[in-house]
Amino acid sequence: MRNNWDRMTRWAGIGNNSRDGQIGSRDEMVDEMKDGVEPVEGSVDRVESATESHAAVVDSAVEEIAQLKAEKDQLIDRLARLQAEFDNARKREAKERADAREYTVGSTVEPFLAVMDNFQLALKANGTAEQLRSGVELILKQMEDALKGLQVTPVESVGAQFDPRIHEALGSIETAEFPDHQVMEEIRRGYKIRERLLRPAMVRIAANPAQVND
Repeated sequence: MRNNWDRMTRWAGIGNNSRDGQIGSRDEMVDEMKDGVEPVEGSVDRVESATESHAAVVDSAVEEIAQLKAEKDQLIDRLARLQAEFDNARKREAKERADAREYTVGSTVEPFLAVMDNFQLALKANGTAEQLRSGVELILKQMEDALKGLQVTPVESVGAQFDPRIHEALGSIETAEFPDHQVMEEIRRGYKIRERLLRPAMVRIAANPAQVND
């Protein structure tokens, strides 16, 4: 501000530096003003450049936001499809498991339906006790065949040596004719499916004092 005032006083011929008290020419005044003032055009260019740069940044940010929104929508859609596929797979697996269980139960029960039919016929029969016994024996044989078809077999008992893994001893019979701990009597039959024990056989075993003393 001080420099501008000095220039004005010089142009007007005021002050100690004035020559003959005359006012400076117009051209001198303009030239000196140009020397003291920064070009306005350059400032405008810089403002326009900054504005354009800011607009470019905003456009880039808007474009990036739009891209992220599109990606989010795609992920949400994909997640919804995966959830639907998972639900369908779970329902399908549950149905297949139920169908397999029903098939297994049906295959297991079917052989015993004929056994039940024969029991009902036996109850309606008016034959002798011997005929009834023969009929029950046939039904028992039919039952054993049905179990064998399921790979269910009886545990070996009478005549076999006592085995605590498959036999359960309910008592002993003292004898000198049979080896000690041989199964003498079967009270309840045991069964196994393949090699897995379903239930042990309840038996009485031989107690041979002669072999024990030896």
